[in-house]
Amino acid sequence: MENYIEDSLKRSYTYQEYRSLVTKLLKEGKSTGNEQSDDLLHYSELNETRMNRLDKTIAVPQNIQEGLAAIRKKYIWLVLSEGWCGDAAQILPILHKMDEYTENITLQLVFRDENEELMQHFLTNGGRAIPKVIVLDADTKEILADWGPRPQGAKQLILDYKAAHGVVDETAKTDLQMWYLKDKGLSTQQELLGVMEGL
Repeated sequence: MENYIEDSLKRSYTYQEYRSLVTKLLKEGKSTGNEQSDDLLHYSELNETRMNRLDKTIAVPQNIQEGLAAIRKKYIWLVLSEGWCGDAAQILPILHKMDEYTENITLQLVFRDENEELMQHFLTNGGRAIPKVIVLDADTKEILADWGPRPQGAKQLILDYKAAHGVVDETAKTDLQMWYLKDKGLSTQQELLGVMEGL
């Protein structure tokens, strides 16, 4: 097992622990991560509301439930995240819901800024984009696959917007949130189940 995987697992949180820690920091007027700003705090507050809603509304369709129940080996989903990340707020509740339909996946969350070495091994086009799901063999901690930071449709939306406008601005972020709202978590579930079925 790679040392940086072992170190990150020691610093990891369950979904409930992660949510509690982010909530506690917000009550202190702080966001997660090394950088503190009004913007990041504002995004964190929005994400708290978003995640509370998604925890109640995300549904796992029957075919995904059956696919998850069919997983026979034990895995860890080690996920890089931060409380201010809009994509993470949309995706973490989905991962948590999927995790509830199988005893063979353990969801463990780590903060990106506290796990620099882990993040460096899972860059997206050279950037520290999150969330990033790293699939580990639960016994050996071998890295088997990774996924993220967004499902394909959301990635394409941002790529197309950037090609047309040259930047990712507030309009792009609003469009992205609308995409997640319409998708209802289905793309993320299908893509991740596909990853697991391919192992």
